[in-house]
Amino acid sequence: MYTPSNFSRRQFLRLASLGSAALAGGSTLRSFAQANNSKTDKVLGVALLGLGGYSRGELGPSLLETKNCKLTGVITGHPEKGVAWAKQYNLKEKNVYSYDSMDAVVNNPDIDIIYVVTPPGNHRDFVIRAAKAGKHVISEKPLATNVEDCEAMIKACKDNNVQFSVGYRLFFDPYHSEMRRLARDGDFGVFKKMKGQRGFKMGQHAWRIEKKLAGGGPMYDIGIYLIQGACMAQNGETPVEVAAKEMTKLRPDFFTEVEETMQFSLKFANGSRFDGLASYNGTGDNFRAEGDKGWIEFRQHAFTYKGVDAYTSRGRLDYPMAVHQQALQMDDFADCVRTGRKTIVPGEMGLRDIKILAAIYEAAKTGTWVKV
Repeated sequence: MYTPSNFSRRQFLRLASLGSAALAGGSTLRSFAQANNSKTDKVLGVALLGLGGYSRGELGPSLLETKNCKLTGVITGHPEKGVAWAKQYNLKEKNVYSYDSMDAVVNNPDIDIIYVVTPPGNHRDFVIRAAKAGKHVISEKPLATNVEDCEAMIKACKDNNVQFSVGYRLFFDPYHSEMRRLARDGDFGVFKKMKGQRGFKMGQHAWRIEKKLAGGGPMYDIGIYLIQGACMAQNGETPVEVAAKEMTKLRPDFFTEVEETMQFSLKFANGSRFDGLASYNGTGDNFRAEGDKGWIEFRQHAFTYKGVDAYTSRGRLDYPMAVHQQALQMDDFADCVRTGRKTIVPGEMGLRDIKILAAIYEAAKTGTWVKV
């Protein structure tokens, strides 16, 4: 059984940041110097834009655990939500914005980072407005519903000299960090054979079945985690070719605009292959990668917020998590903003994944392998 040594949360965050930077191809020593010689120790202010279930259930509570940043504002289309959040999190009245008034945040020094947590069809407008206000930006995944919007957001952030990150929280989860390390160091050889699935039965989540807002069905929502897992297990490489098949809908009256279930395969330049399934009418949350010297397997809760059940050919993985994955994610981004270090989950990674998704839909439509 793998068990980490006893160390503090601050030490874990620092080590996670250093390990992540190394996996991204940077210098660990340089990252360590940056992390320990910040120009400022200011705790950065975060405003959540969009106060739905993910903000309410995960990001808000996570910002009570962060050390490098804290919740200082909210931006919402529902005034009553803004009032309730201000009361719950002791926010200044002036730091509660509507979608219409958010551009005034440019004059608010309490807010350094805006985290966009709306349906992906709305990301482009809000990210560009946040960047023009001079605020660093995190956007939830998927980054957008199409390649053009991703490119426009990346350009806006570069033009306004702000950092831009995607909410890929699993890069800061120790279980997935270990898979990335195994892929980098080759302990088990190259992971040539990979498989996984994610699924749940969709209820009445209206926007998730609207193509304009969601981009697609389960592939955009939960299939993107499988794509991420496969790329992690390939040391960050991008698949070169994809195949896919949309399965017959069991609820065609409900899923009128998007797929209900999609099978897909990814091929990588080294010959590795991933086979997966994403469904709004099924169960499962697992992932397995096999090399010629060993394997890693997430048997349950592979991509969820907690409760990961993971094993390798050496034994069970066991990393006690004292804080939310999202707390580690946001603290790391705040450190990037303070030190100038580049985030390991940049907008370009979100663009990559949208390109992969576009190829998957094309493959499902044509019934052929499609190059990414």
